[in-house]
Amino acid sequence: MESIFKLKENGTTVKTEIIAGLTTFMTMAYIIALNPNLLTGFGANGGQKLWNAIFMATVLSSALGTILMAFLANKPFAMSSGMGLNSFFAVVVGNIAAIASIDYVEAYQAGLIIILIEGVVFLALTATNVRESIVESIPLGVRLGIGPSIGLMLLNIGLGSNCGIYSETGGPFYVMRDFFGALTAGYAKEAMGSGYSVMVLTVITMFIGLFIIVVLDLKKVKGCVLYGMLIASVIYWAAEFIFFGINPFASLAGASWLPPVGDMVEMTLFKFNFTGLMSIGWFTVITLVITFCVIDMFDTIGTLVGTASLAGMLDDKGNMPRMKGALASDAIATICGSCTGTSTVTTFVESASGVEAGGRTGLSALVTGLIFLACMFISPIAAIIPAAATSAALIYVGIVMLSGLRKVDLGDKFELVPTALMLLAMPISGSIGHAIGLGLITYTVMKVFTGKAKDVSIVTYVISVLFLIKFFITV
Repeated sequence: MESIFKLKENGTTVKTEIIAGLTTFMTMAYIIALNPNLLTGFGANGGQKLWNAIFMATVLSSALGTILMAFLANKPFAMSSGMGLNSFFAVVVGNIAAIASIDYVEAYQAGLIIILIEGVVFLALTATNVRESIVESIPLGVRLGIGPSIGLMLLNIGLGSNCGIYSETGGPFYVMRDFFGALTAGYAKEAMGSGYSVMVLTVITMFIGLFIIVVLDLKKVKGCVLYGMLIASVIYWAAEFIFFGINPFASLAGASWLPPVGDMVEMTLFKFNFTGLMSIGWFTVITLVITFCVIDMFDTIGTLVGTASLAGMLDDKGNMPRMKGALASDAIATICGSCTGTSTVTTFVESASGVEAGGRTGLSALVTGLIFLACMFISPIAAIIPAAATSAALIYVGIVMLSGLRKVDLGDKFELVPTALMLLAMPISGSIGHAIGLGLITYTVMKVFTGKAKDVSIVTYVISVLFLIKFFITV
């Protein structure tokens, strides 16, 4: 272990890395079921077989990418099918089906070719050091603002979209919008119907978990995030049983514990529909590939830089050692995802929870990757982790990442303005890549119109123009 992961050099231990790996997995375990839900319209498109196939593809590509991260980069970052990118991919598949007059499964198989091309392009750019050069070309002020911006996005996820509740009156209902929002509690109770009681339990559990994490951290307890999540989960399960008469483990009794390999082989494994894709036209295909590349590249770069900053892994110039290995892991995992049947695989921002739990090496990522692999058999267990528990962890990590603002020179407008816009854009748009694009455009415009155009690198100019095109041209 020591020779492979350099534990002593990185100031960590096997126990700490295992706890960090477990913590990262628990905060992102939702993706196992959510990704196939989003890509099949919660089972409405393609049926159970396609759902099963995407589930297997998600687990396998997540495991491969995360394990590659462990050995190629020795970093505690985990990967899976990127949120936002998967929703966009589902829309693209729907459009392909409509334009080509084919069913959803055929359109899905056509769309996977776009993901394959994206992965191959990224692997080539990584091998030639182009992606690494792009990372290094991002102005230091923008790079320093990425971490705190991700922190606000995590706070938004934890207090918002991670705890969507449905009831007979509709939904989803969210913590910030419907419980702590402009609506009074009484009106919220009327609007949410039976979901109000679940919302109360969610809010109470979430904050108990958060306070437990904070107190344990102040007491210097290793693994405070994991312990807080576990305690919050137990509280939620107990309350479900006592107050609602719900057995939180009932789903385990009838769950299937066998991996649906056969469905993946039949539906998505190397099932590329070139005819269906070409029916939408070359220009549209090329535009879609570029769109996915731009979004994924900056989502990955932003997550790596922001999380590495939290772990103190950046050098004085804001660069992360062994970045090439991390980017290669991302590219290979995306190729694997396309071949098995899922959308773009990217580094997950929830990796920050494992970093906060003490993860500093690839051993943490290896643990997370192996658990993903095991989820072929134990996915029902991952599915019962309550959203309130993961929200507690995300909120805490988001708060911690805000501390990165101290590195930003708030007296320098060239650092302050792009950072301020990213702080707003990231949680509102839900896209790390789009927020970075806005920050780069802002930085470039400020430099050009203050007579300092020479301070901006050619790469930054190109990226800024690409993002302008992306923002104003809808595919």
